[in-house]
Amino acid sequence: ERDPDFKDYFKVEADFGTTMDRTPDNEIEYAKLIGSLSQKKHLRSLNKQAVAKLIEHASRLADSSEKLTAHIASIGDLLREADYWASKTGAKQIGKNHIMQAIDAQVYRSDRINQSMLEQIEKGTILMDVRGERVGQINGLVVYNFSRNMFGKPSRITAQVRMGRGEFVDIEREIDMSGPIHTKGVLILQSLLSNRFAKYKPLSLSASIVFEQSYGGVDGDSASSTEYYCLLSAISELPIKQSIAVTGSINQFGEIQPIGGVNEKIEGFFEVCMREGLTGKQGVIIPRTNVRDLMLKEDILKAVEENKFHVWAIDTVDDGIEILTGVKAGKLNKNGKYPAGSVNAIVSQKLDKYYQCYVHYAKETQGCLGK
Repeated sequence: ERDPDFKDYFKVEADFGTTMDRTPDNEIEYAKLIGSLSQKKHLRSLNKQAVAKLIEHASRLADSSEKLTAHIASIGDLLREADYWASKTGAKQIGKNHIMQAIDAQVYRSDRINQSMLEQIEKGTILMDVRGERVGQINGLVVYNFSRNMFGKPSRITAQVRMGRGEFVDIEREIDMSGPIHTKGVLILQSLLSNRFAKYKPLSLSASIVFEQSYGGVDGDSASSTEYYCLLSAISELPIKQSIAVTGSINQFGEIQPIGGVNEKIEGFFEVCMREGLTGKQGVIIPRTNVRDLMLKEDILKAVEENKFHVWAIDTVDDGIEILTGVKAGKLNKNGKYPAGSVNAIVSQKLDKYYQCYVHYAKETQGCLGK
């Protein structure tokens, strides 16, 4: 656009991808590329374990266990640093431990903000519960991207409900701190709630949702399922387990949709739980469609294998609310009713009461809650 002669000189446009498929053949070619890079840069050769670890890291950079990054400069930078760590120990080859040292060193150099936030959580400046149960409160997950370092952190989300006319107050949106995609997510959860519980009568509810202690902009729809669970808890007065953090987008049918940054989000909550002490009950709920993207750090994999930490993959909001409350979600029967004692039944009954109270209030100009 800036150079009017560009199109005259370059007639063929090539759109380069940033990733490639992680197939057995491509892994072999990638291993050859790694060997070629080490030779060109006059670095030590790599043993098999180091090559395997570097290919695994390339998948992490591609945000998928089924892909490899095509950003070769990042791999080259890591190779040079791994060679440095190998030289420090007098090793003749670059080993897996040197690759891991290089990765850790890269993170450490740009991890100041992450560590500062962890310290604020530890001191109680940022309020965060990873134990117990609370009504109308849940741990969402957000991703921060600074320079070359992207990391995740839990964020407390709260909801308050009362009798009303179907108003949903997204506090971030009201003060222009939320982006359009986040606003879309809130409107979708409002539609889902109305479709499930207010098909044949007005939704006589007023609700407010907020990301607590959030002083920057909020965007993206990855917290829409989290906000939905928080609303259900506030309406039903069923407590949510604070030992579990949640991420996932929803559609109008209650299906859980994939999100970005799944590894960073899981690792961010794991870091907080590690500092507070693992109880064996902590974990993260993610969309099942994100399972293929998991490339978690080895300490998390070990904790999961030892049942000290958990990752639940789900398909629908009903799956999620059952994990969070320990109460069956409940499905509509042929009479259009939810099973007694289920989450959906309790929510439906509470909304019915709000409606009855609202009708009574409109007629008599006085409330009936508590009668």
